[in-house]
Amino acid sequence: MAETDLALAIRLATTAGQLALGHFHGPEDWWEKSVGNPVSRADIAVDDYLRQTLASERPDDGWLSEETADTPARLTRPRLWVIDPIDGTRDFVRGRTGWAVSLALVENGRPIVAALAAPARDQLYTAVAGLGARLNGQPITMDSAPAGLRLPIDAQSLNASFWPAPWPDGSIVEKPNSLALRMAKVAAGEADAWLEGRTINEWDVAASALIVTEAGGTVTDRHGAPLVFNKPDPVIQGLATATAGRHPLVLRYLQHAMATLAARRAR
Repeated sequence: MAETDLALAIRLATTAGQLALGHFHGPEDWWEKSVGNPVSRADIAVDDYLRQTLASERPDDGWLSEETADTPARLTRPRLWVIDPIDGTRDFVRGRTGWAVSLALVENGRPIVAALAAPARDQLYTAVAGLGARLNGQPITMDSAPAGLRLPIDAQSLNASFWPAPWPDGSIVEKPNSLALRMAKVAAGEADAWLEGRTINEWDVAASALIVTEAGGTVTDRHGAPLVFNKPDPVIQGLATATAGRHPLVLRYLQHAMATLAARRAR
């Protein structure tokens, strides 16, 4: 019997996570692709393993990864694997646990299968479109109306003057370097929202976007539009992630902040 896409994603994410874990806390070689954008030997090793395995296991599917040169060929494929070999490389090279291996299978622009492995935290998030999300095999469902608003952002951002008003009952939770893990914290009920005004790459959030939505949350770009993947330019214009009941408020705060910051820069 052929291996299902979910089983394959879990196997690959788990094996890749263990491969990365073998480099963790070691004498890791790393360098900067650009200022503030590190890459390590582990990133390349995981990328090579996933690319070669998927080329063998799913030869008709497309490929998009942070650590592989992009080609237009993926645009002709109805199915595409969107990969971040190590999301949160900065935490990885510093010996912190806020990194993960992120895999998503995208079909016609929408994620349908996701696996997010954070082996340094003993966590494996999975999701299948229409079938829910799980953490370490247990279903996760988000609270639709949390009492407070916990955010994985720093204190300076939480108290910044560009918000339209103080965050209602706002508090700060841990902020891993991995963007995918920040979103997964929302899906698992460890945070209530996360927002980002800057442009984000598709591989940063393809898996976690499905995990959040299948856990009952809402994810849009900073304009409130649904996320679409496998675009010619594989970027997303900001992100608003929240429980369904909080998303309109979070989006309003994000849009107000973006407009305020743009006005300041124009002065």
